Amino acid sequence: MTLDRRHFIGTLSATAAVAALPGCAATAPGAGGMAHPLLIGKARQVLLARGKAPRVVVCGGGWGGLTAAANLRQLAPRAEVVVIDRNPVFFSSPLSNMWLVDMVDGEHLTHDYLRAADKLGWRFFQAEVRQIDRDRRQVVTSLGTLDYDWLVLAPGIRYNYEAWFGNDRQAADAARTRFPSAYASNAEHLAIKRALHAFKGGEWVMNLPPPPQRCPPSPYERACLIAWHFKTHKIKGHITILDHKPAIAPIGLGYKLAFEELYKDYVTYVPNAHVREVDPFNRRVRTAAGDHAFDHAILMAPHQAGDLAWLAGTVGQDTSGWADVDPVTMQVKGDARSFVIGDAIAAVSPLPFRYYPKSAHIANRLGRIVAYQIAEHLAGRAPERRLPDNLCYMVVNGTPREALNVQFDYGFDEQGRIAQKQLDFNERTPALYREDFRWANFMFGEMFGSAAPEVTPKA
Repeated sequence: MTLDRRHFIGTLSATAAVAALPGCAATAPGAGGMAHPLLIGKARQVLLARGKAPRVVVCGGGWGGLTAAANLRQLAPRAEVVVIDRNPVFFSSPLSNMWLVDMVDGEHLTHDYLRAADKLGWRFFQAEVRQIDRDRRQVVTSLGTLDYDWLVLAPGIRYNYEAWFGNDRQAADAARTRFPSAYASNAEHLAIKRALHAFKGGEWVMNLPPPPQRCPPSPYERACLIAWHFKTHKIKGHITILDHKPAIAPIGLGYKLAFEELYKDYVTYVPNAHVREVDPFNRRVRTAAGDHAFDHAILMAPHQAGDLAWLAGTVGQDTSGWADVDPVTMQVKGDARSFVIGDAIAAVSPLPFRYYPKSAHIANRLGRIVAYQIAEHLAGRAPERRLPDNLCYMVVNGTPREALNVQFDYGFDEQGRIAQKQLDFNERTPALYREDFRWANFMFGEMFGSAAPEVTPKA
């Protein structure tokens, strides 16, 4: 299955990167280009007066939230759509591994919420979400209170450092600030880039979180590109990948060949490396597969649903830290007017794969599905059942520039369960590298409209 068949059915400034922290809340207050980012509100004042139109509030301006907002404006043009995010700008985690090694410019991954709101017709507020009252249908933010008719939560993930450190906040803060994972925070991407370009040699350790995790192939891609950076710049560095899983997955063969054929002297892969203890002060990780000292590390704590999911009371006691939703509609259990989309959702099937891949593509597809459902409800129609698909590209070589690909399709089996079909493209090719940029440009075009500049690789 190719990219066409699916029909897509220098450097980031320190100021922008630090400002664009991971978030669950909106950007500068404004509508139709009228923004007042310096206004100071009170949490209990009315942020936006109610009109006659039904209001959909989207909390979280990531891949899922922005896709939902854009599609709602198309499918339910009479509805008022409001996006809330605490970041002033959007920064794309997809393609960011290439940004770390200067294969793309940061400006291509950074997008202005206000310009997108102006182009596509939704409202945008940069604010911190402080409370969600689903009984009263109210979102309380740092700028004021917002009533809603429909709520879409796009929380992303949080790092569960408690699994490593319990209540030791000092150790958790040391791990996050000194050896960040850059799975959520744009400031962390900048920290890793600075560390990488200042690295003179030695041992670089990367542990992978236990499943389910955000974008499982991303750490392998990052390891390949860091190894390519070491190789290209003749840096005497070595990367040890500590994987919680028993083998590389997904795209096991493709990554195995990349490690062996391209980076034999730079990468060591260690399976079944369940983390037992992390010492960020003495730079040591103890795992079931042995102890590992490091000069620098990317320490990836286990993942859970982002803070918004907890704030809204959507995390069930038996969902292992993920939002409890209907696996088809994405409606919060017991609340037909609220949805959770993207990485934050719990298992969707009893079959072995259990979770949708926690990827940007899935978030986009779930954003489309929820927008369609809300639009159908507003039109007085019963929505049909729809399932997403998933598509991921991973760049593994910079000379020549080559990528791998994995695709997932979903359907219902005879018992009505969601079933997954996975297709790995293990042969690294320049064609897949080019398709990665075509995919990104299509996605950015959907989320940001004509406000999205084309993403192009550096020569």
